[in-house]
Amino acid sequence: MHARAILTVERVGDRSVVRELRSQSPLSLVPRRGTAAAYDSAVTVHLVGSASTPLPGDDVELDVRVDPGADLVLTGVAAAVALAGPSTLTMRFAIDEAASVQYLPEPTVITARADHHTLFHAELHESARLRAREVLVAGRANEPSGRYRGTTRLTQGHTPLLHQTQDLGDPVLQASPAHLAGRRVLGTEVLLWGPDGEAAAGEWWSLTPLARRGSLATAVGPDAVSTQRALADAVAAHPGWTRQTLHESAVRADLPHESAVRANAEEVP
Repeated sequence: MHARAILTVERVGDRSVVRELRSQSPLSLVPRRGTAAAYDSAVTVHLVGSASTPLPGDDVELDVRVDPGADLVLTGVAAAVALAGPSTLTMRFAIDEAASVQYLPEPTVITARADHHTLFHAELHESARLRAREVLVAGRANEPSGRYRGTTRLTQGHTPLLHQTQDLGDPVLQASPAHLAGRRVLGTEVLLWGPDGEAAAGEWWSLTPLARRGSLATAVGPDAVSTQRALADAVAAHPGWTRQTLHESAVRADLPHESAVRANAEEVP
């Protein structure tokens, strides 16, 4: 099944809003609603698989444009399970001046007979920010991994920032210390978000500055939970992201809590 989804976000006053949203099965885009969304300057959109996806024959495209000054958080709500047969997912992002994107999907499980291919391509303005995560699980419990090839390509104008391809499905490669070191889950997160520090490493994770701009966090582990914890440790070592997180925490502390807002509203006659 071929499907295409389109999402455009723009800045209106001090908030980001969805200007265009189109999606079709097997991928749905669902904006966050409610009081919490009203107090967040960024717009959050959930990626919802409307079937057990990706299925054999699925060819899904997602085009995202984030206009100047707008902020988008694009999140998953459940893990994706790549089933037997070929499938593809192509994501294209255009991130304009002073705009930001956080792409935070749930893990993707590559089952034994899968043949799944992905492309994540982002074109960024020099002042744009990006945080993009990928967590890959090589097979279900007690199952070997199927075939997977995923490419991440980031450019700033005509300048390449990152071009990386990850492969799963080769037992020899996955046993190599240069790849999964015999572990089952691979997590990566690219950060183009403020200043980059020095390279850092911990137990089963690393943070590596890119040649021109940005940093790449990598973690491996026996399961998705421990791998994502290690990946979070790697991201916490990035000075630009840590500085932004501390600033946003201070700002949120000054905002009314959602329950307090609801209680106040109920008191109004």
